[in-house]
Amino acid sequence: MPLLSHTFLRDYLTQHLQRVDVAPDIASVVANNLVDASLKGHDSHGVTLLPRYIEAIRAGELIPTAPLRLTRDEGALLSFHGGLGFGQVQGRDAIVHGIERARRFGIAVVGLAQSHHLGRIGAFAEQITDAGLIAIHFANVASRPVVLPFNGLSPRFGTNPFCVGIPVAGQPPLILDFATSTIAGNKARIAWNEGRSILPGCAVDDHGNPTEDPRWLVQEPFGALLAFGGHKGSGLALVCSLLGAALTGGESERLKKSKGAGVVNSMLSLIVNPDLLGAGPEWQDELVAQLQWTREGHGDRDVLLPGEAERRHQQHRLSHGIEVDEVSWRQFLLLENDRAPNVSHF
Repeated sequence: MPLLSHTFLRDYLTQHLQRVDVAPDIASVVANNLVDASLKGHDSHGVTLLPRYIEAIRAGELIPTAPLRLTRDEGALLSFHGGLGFGQVQGRDAIVHGIERARRFGIAVVGLAQSHHLGRIGAFAEQITDAGLIAIHFANVASRPVVLPFNGLSPRFGTNPFCVGIPVAGQPPLILDFATSTIAGNKARIAWNEGRSILPGCAVDDHGNPTEDPRWLVQEPFGALLAFGGHKGSGLALVCSLLGAALTGGESERLKKSKGAGVVNSMLSLIVNPDLLGAGPEWQDELVAQLQWTREGHGDRDVLLPGEAERRHQQHRLSHGIEVDEVSWRQFLLLENDRAPNVSHF
């Protein structure tokens, strides 16, 4: 597999996006977001999405010029519509407005409906924690449903992410960011590309039988992913759809039937100024003490806090490079020849 530096990939992705008439500033934001996701170990949300984004642009399912449109302003509550524009850009801009309102009112509730793929939701939590604020995100994925409800037979949910970000004084923030499915959907695609199995307990085939073969998630007839934690993850997936999409005016999984390359995301974000709650500025003292106590007393076991695995991946890949699987690299080469690659739409 090609091993590429993050600096090369930032330029490479930016150039490819500009070739399909994406404005340079937007192309740079999207490219950097994808590279940063790969650096942090989230290849499912990283550079290998480039061919799918370009296919979505060509199919009219991603509109690079779509503006972020404010649809309602109620002070601490803001509603935006994305019009299928780049989610990385629209999500960032919506959060900028939310941060300003949270500083003014103590809290902001930000709805973003109908953007294209938002990418790694943790990036928005990092944006908020950098401002010293707390982030809570509920997002849905309105493409072909791929996740079974608990005890169900047919997929009804997307991989619907949930994310929390908490600033920590003098330390990196705590970023809890996960799909409500057992694995993110694109992890199955990458496993398929690399000829690997997926972990047991993650998926079923088209008859509902347990499988470790990612084929059932990338080729028809399709199987499905399972929600993490049984009924608990299934319930949270539903909540992410109801709050992330139905409440914000976005498209729920029930309404999305397209099998194309486009991915529609909607998201509800809560942004809180922690200094204005009951504990006051001293809340950080207890926060740091609890994190330290969580780590202690485990012998030589490596107890990781949310976000630490990503930072370790980033440190390693900044020095050693980012691997791109052979299938994705061939798709990149087809883009250089201006030929449409055969892209999995999982």
